[in-house]
Amino acid sequence: MNPACRLQPGTLWPAIQKQTAHALSCGALQPIASDERTIDDSGIRFIVRQVSSLMRKEAAKPAPDPRLAPSPPANPFLPHDPNLFVADVSDTHIALLNKFNVIDHHLLIVTRTFVRQETPLDTADFAAWFACLTQFDSLGFYNSALEAGASQPHKHLQIVPLPLGASGGRLPVEPLLAAAHLRGTLGVVPGLPFRHAFATLDPALGASPKAARTAVDSYRALLDAVGLGTPDANLETQPHAPYNLLITPSWMLLVPRSTPSVEAVAVNALGFAGSLFVRDAAQRQTVERLGPMNVLRRAALAPDAER
Repeated sequence: MNPACRLQPGTLWPAIQKQTAHALSCGALQPIASDERTIDDSGIRFIVRQVSSLMRKEAAKPAPDPRLAPSPPANPFLPHDPNLFVADVSDTHIALLNKFNVIDHHLLIVTRTFVRQETPLDTADFAAWFACLTQFDSLGFYNSALEAGASQPHKHLQIVPLPLGASGGRLPVEPLLAAAHLRGTLGVVPGLPFRHAFATLDPALGASPKAARTAVDSYRALLDAVGLGTPDANLETQPHAPYNLLITPSWMLLVPRSTPSVEAVAVNALGFAGSLFVRDAAQRQTVERLGPMNVLRRAALAPDAER
């Protein structure tokens, strides 16, 4: 166990359930209802959720006062809402419930102090992630910037329980990942028609310090493999290109991004897991017309062979 980790094994899931019940009862948690359907495309049974109450999230944003100069948006993580607090994960990270969750028990792993979302992931990030991912069957994901689907500038990693949907299987993209072409632990997935890199991890490492160190090394190798290079901590002078990252204790998938949306359909990291969100029937029809895999292809970059 990482000595900097405060989260004890076996405690996270009960804490999530307890805090969810409390946050619902006091109104701090405001789930966004959705209608879930599936679309079979390119070997994936995509989950497409049409959300019905996104206006609630928009209404929660305070209206700007036209008499005042524009101010930076409020940071919901500093201070965080105590009603959404789940656990102290480590010396550097805490776990919060996602206030406007579409998926039940959606967890945010947030840095205790302000760190820019674009800042490269480090060992502390992966240690906090694994401390949570290893406690229940789940998927971790990261939107590196606004262009990759991030909605907050304060660094936060995310976790959702599996299965990802009611009718799309445990994790829609997994059947394709099983056919990955690897050299050692790194490779590509033939069924994904966009630039990406895939890495296997050793789940036997659990939440150990070695798991975090190994993951950091793999993450840097993935960035290099897709042409984004080694991450530079000095983002004031060298901003990093946007990308999405999916992670489980067994693997990581990294996808660089070209645009945050395709014909108004926003795409975040969960899209590359096989789960898309649309605001209304018109956007659902857009996904059906284009095909979910084509939406992902257009949101990402061309494969290496097309560069």
